[in-house]
Amino acid sequence: MANRSYLYSTDSMPNEAGIPQRIRCVSEHNGDIPLAHKLMVGHGTTVVPSMIWNPPVGIAADYAEGAALLRDLLRAVGEGLEEDAEFAACVARTTAHLEKQRAEYFVLETGELVSMWGDDPVASVRRLVAEDIPHAVAKARAAISGGDEDWLTSVRADWQTHFASFYSDALYFSFPG
Repeated sequence: MANRSYLYSTDSMPNEAGIPQRIRCVSEHNGDIPLAHKLMVGHGTTVVPSMIWNPPVGIAADYAEGAALLRDLLRAVGEGLEEDAEFAACVARTTAHLEKQRAEYFVLETGELVSMWGDDPVASVRRLVAEDIPHAVAKARAAISGGDEDWLTSVRADWQTHFASFYSDALYFSFPG
C-alpha cells in the first residue's frame, strides 16, 4: 500500500446507491493528507461512502468554495515567496488543473492513510471532518485576513509539504469515463 490521499472531483456525491457517473482525477499526495487537500474539502464537508474501499472513509465537499480558499491561501503564501520560481510554477500547475477538473464536489479518499493510523478508520475520518479539516480552514482564513502571520510563515517555510502534491488526469486509482 502506498499510503496516499486521493482527491477527485464529481458532479454528485457518492452515496449508498453508488458512485458518481463521471469522476475526474485531481491530486494524490504520499504519506499524509496535505493542507491543500484539507482546505479543498473544507466547505460543506460530509463523510460519504468511499468510491474505492468498503468502509465509509470518503469525504465530500463543495468544489468552488474549497478551490477558492486554496487559491486565496496560495496568494497569501506567495506574498512571501515572490522570488521562488518553483512555488510560482506549483501554483500555476495547481490552479490550471483545478480549473480543468472543475465540478460540483471534491471527494477525498483517505482509506490508505486512515487504515494505517491504528484507530478505527471510520472514527478517524469522522475526526478529520469534525476537527482537523475545520481547524485547517480556520487557520487558513485567519492567515488570509492577516490574523495569523506566524502560521502563514510556517506554511511558507514548508510550502512543498502543503502544496506540492501530484496533480494529474490519472491517479493510482482512476475511474473510467
